[in-house]
Amino acid sequence: MQKEVDIYLENLKKWQEELTELRNILLNCELTEDFKWKHPCYTYNGKNVVLLHEFKNYCAILFHKGVLLKDEATILIQQTENVQSARQIRFTKLSEIEELKPILKKYIKEAIEVEKSGLEVKLKKTTEVETPQELTQIFKERSKFKKAFQNLTPGRQKGYLYHFSKPKQSKTKIARIEKNIERILDGYGLNDCTCGLSKRKPTCDGSHKQLENQDS
Repeated sequence: MQKEVDIYLENLKKWQEELTELRNILLNCELTEDFKWKHPCYTYNGKNVVLLHEFKNYCAILFHKGVLLKDEATILIQQTENVQSARQIRFTKLSEIEELKPILKKYIKEAIEVEKSGLEVKLKKTTEVETPQELTQIFKERSKFKKAFQNLTPGRQKGYLYHFSKPKQSKTKIARIEKNIERILDGYGLNDCTCGLSKRKPTCDGSHKQLENQDS
């Protein structure tokens, strides 16, 4: 058991009971407790298997290779359209965790077996993701913006390409692109934290939660 996890749970203003129960379930599995990205993380032979995290409207257990699980109970959720590998199971009250406990244990066991087997998720490359015509046109008009986009990591590029391609109407695609131009010029990905508190800019390290706690 990690002391950082104890401190993390003690400082929670919401979801404390729920995440404590999830932790208890995980501690009875073949996993090692760690603390990464300011959240409880559970590993097998040093490989990340499960992460616990909380949001405003729910808390969740996240399987790093969830896309490889059978999901016989159809309870796994893709957090955003850009997430290729990880999958969540979300909870809004303690009773939901208690009811799902047998299924949760089964999913955790399967996730461990996936890691033991050495299975890997085949991630799409940036070149396999469609570049909308609207973005190509803006690249032609704004070379500095094109260069900034190309300087982003492949994962951040893919995130934007998925986001820009999703709308059916061209005007909506253009609106999404224009809304994110300054963000891209500053080197941020679609889901990067821009609060200015992160010590790992542009990656979010969870420091923005200080602002959320001040507002609550």
